[in-house]
Order: sequence, then C-alpha cells, then structure tokens
Amino acid sequence: MKVVNEFKKFLARGNVIDLAVAVIIGAAFGQIVNSLVKDIVMPPIGLLLGKVDFSSLYLNLSGHAYSSLAAAQKAGAPTINYGIFINHVINFLIISVVIFFAIRVLNKTTLKKPAAPATKTCPYCFSSIPVMATKCAHCTADLPNEEQQPAHTY
Repeated sequence: MKVVNEFKKFLARGNVIDLAVAVIIGAAFGQIVNSLVKDIVMPPIGLLLGKVDFSSLYLNLSGHAYSSLAAAQKAGAPTINYGIFINHVINFLIISVVIFFAIRVLNKTTLKKPAAPATKTCPYCFSSIPVMATKCAHCTADLPNEEQQPAHTY
C-alpha cells in the first residue's frame, strides 16, 4: 500500500501532469507539422524542381532496376531514402522555427521582476556604493542601517 500511495502522490504532482499534457500536445503538433510539410510545403517545392516528389527519391544499392521506392522496398532491395530524409529535415526546421517564435512571444508576455539594485547612494557624499556596504569607500563615513537616518552635519 505504501508504494501505491507514493505512486498516487507522484502522479498528482503538477510537473508530472504538465509533462503528460506537453507530450500529448507535442504529438498532435507533430502530426500537424508533418501534414504541413508533406501536403503544403513539399508539393510546390517539387513543382518548382520539375514535378519531383521528394518522398519517392532514393538511391538503389542492389544493382537491379525498380520502378519506384515502394517496389524496391517490397523486393527487399537496400535503398538510401534521401527524399524522405529531406522531408524530415524540412519538418525539423519548421518545428524549430515555430517553437522559436512561440518561446519568443512567451518571453515577451511573461512579466519579469525588476532586478534588485546593486548599488545605493551614500547619504553623506552622494556617491554610488554597493548595497551591502557599511562604510562609504569615497568619504569613509560609517553608513547608517536602513532604519537609521543619516546625521547630516553642515
């Protein structure tokens, strides 16, 4: 029973659920990008290059002639499927660009906390000094605590 309870706690943790959702969305997004590459991007590129279907481009290593990649694969001939590789490279590039722009937008919309100041002003000589300083390096005055007010002598 102890292991079952630990497993329930593990599954209930937020980051595990977030990871599961990310994997599911990533798989769905991958199908969309695959369709974008295969059905929208590659046909015009193939048309521009002389009606070439990249997914059917291959190098036959067997020495026998085959009419298509499918025929060569059906016969069990060794092939280098460089057209499919080209499709996968374009697929990767599209995913990379989309993720880059998504993270860029996310970074711009995420509220950032302003950085804590690294310096403060000496109340005696008005020089810039480190926040943690207890003595001014410029006028050598002992600096008051944050609660104390400086004793100005004019």
